[in-house]
Amino acid sequence: MDNLLAPIQDVLEGQIDFHGQRLAELLSTILLILSGAISFIIGYIYKDIHLTLWVGLGGTLFTALVVIPPWPLYNQNPERWLGTPGARAEPKVFVDGVKVT
Repeated sequence: MDNLLAPIQDVLEGQIDFHGQRLAELLSTILLILSGAISFIIGYIYKDIHLTLWVGLGGTLFTALVVIPPWPLYNQNPERWLGTPGARAEPKVFVDGVKVT
């Protein structure tokens, strides 16, 4: 069962980097503002609040589809938190110009 669920878990795990988070926030803000403005204009032209709400809901769902899944676009600049696995980390602490180990 783990063999079946592992690929699904990798897809849904949500690996995005800091630049991807910034991009997702910017996209969500822009798309929600655009969908709100478009739904208002359509509702104003047709004088129909029901249509306004449906267009706004469609824009919100489109924004969710663009922003929520961890698309590869959001993980183009991953952070390197650890060094190479075989490398030994040496402490680099200096006190009065003398290296302390």
